[in-house]
Order: sequence, then C-alpha cells, then structure tokens
Amino acid sequence: MQRRILIIDDHDDLASATEEVFVELGHQVDIVDNRDDALKIENIEGYDLVITDLDVGRPEKSFGKNGSQPVCLPKVESVDTPGHVKAFKICATNYGRDEFREEELKDLVATVLDFKARFVDKTSIVQDLHENIEFELPSSISLMHIVLEYLLKRVEKLGVIKSEQSNLFVALDEAFVNAVKHGNKFDEKKMIRITAEVSKEEARFTIEDEGEGFDVHSIPDPLDPENLFKTSGRGVLFIYNIMDEVQYNDRGNRLTMVKRSSPETVTK
Repeated sequence: MQRRILIIDDHDDLASATEEVFVELGHQVDIVDNRDDALKIENIEGYDLVITDLDVGRPEKSFGKNGSQPVCLPKVESVDTPGHVKAFKICATNYGRDEFREEELKDLVATVLDFKARFVDKTSIVQDLHENIEFELPSSISLMHIVLEYLLKRVEKLGVIKSEQSNLFVALDEAFVNAVKHGNKFDEKKMIRITAEVSKEEARFTIEDEGEGFDVHSIPDPLDPENLFKTSGRGVLFIYNIMDEVQYNDRGNRLTMVKRSSPETVTK
C-alpha cells in the first residue's frame, strides 16, 4: 500500500536520503524545507507519516495564527537555553486510517531513526545541542522498542548516561510498556505520545497515553511484605528508584521523568 509521507527538513539532514528509500518502497514523498511552508499545507494530517527536523527560533515563531498549529508539527513551548536548539518529530497519528500495518510502520520509523542516529546525531554535533524530540505513534510494543533504542543512544552521546552504568533502559521500558498495555490496552487506534527534551545537563521524558488513567497512590506498596508476590506496582517502583524526578498528572495517563547528568558522565 502506498503511504503519503511528508518530510519537513530545513537543512536536508534527513530529507534526501530517506526520500530515496521511501520512494523505492513505492510511497509518495513530499518535502518542504521550512516551518512556514508546512503551516500553509491545508491538510497536513492527511499524511500517513510526518517527519520534522528543524532548527528552532523563538517560541512564538513556532506556531501559526492565533497560537495554533497542526498537531503533527513539533511543539516547542520554551526555548530558554543558549546554544543550538533543534526540534525533531515523527508523527503517525493518521497512519493506518484505512489499513494498519505494524511491520510496515516499524520499518519506516526504524529507517528514519537509524539514519539520524548514524549520520545526524554525531557526538561532535550533539554535545552542545538542545533538542526537543517527539513521537506520536500507535500503541505498538515493537514501535516502542525502536524508540527506546534510539533515545538511549541519543542521551548516551550527550554524556547524560553511560549505558554500562545506567538503568535508564529499565525505566523507559516500564513506562512505554505500561502506556501501551495498561493505558491504551494494546488498542492501535490510540496514540502514545513521547517527548524527550535532551541536553548535556539532563534528559526529560514525557509519556502520555489515551487511556482512562489511574491513581498512582492506589498501587500496592511493593516493599510491603504482604505484597511480596504481587507484580502490580513493581514497574512504578523501578521508575521512581532509577529517575531523579518522577511526576504523574492528575488523570494518571501522563508520566514525566527526568534523568540528570552526574559529574562523572558530563561530556567536557
């Protein structure tokens, strides 16, 4: 099945290389090289997949008229940091509206992230880069695994973590699986929204599902001997122990986690 793919890339970091692959696979690819032209597209949500890789100016320039913008464009709510700031997003909100093919979407996302990890996210470049990374993807464990692998490589290049010394994989894996399994209950029509704001000082992750949510305080205490053989709550405990900051929204369907760099891991 031919998919409609939009690539918004102001420095051609991803556009030409990924366009060649996607066209070879039989998909329709449109490319624009700036946010303003993307905002002029009347039905940007009509694309199956939208890939955005842009330099970011002041926050007010990130939006369209009256402060609104298409949901498939990155949201940069605050650019209050010195240095080079980028916004990268993969949006598949409307993928599979006619027919969902998990393996096909997984291959498309993997192609983009593999190219970005190997050729765009070079250590010499990302060390001084502040990047807002977003994913809007259907509820699929296999897709979450690809995103997880990419994010770990990304923060490791910044020096936030050292893979051999960090349990960040465990925390993110628990959060992603909980969102797909318990939040959206494996419903592929519901989206998982993942945001990562990364710099050499910290990595801030937000995971939001479209489920009913839950009361985190209602989870049985895994440290209570009476709950020794209960599996419920262990994932949340892992997250709290691994991350430096953890916060759920009132509804319980959005989790924010922060991992800060330790002095010995900060890249000089």
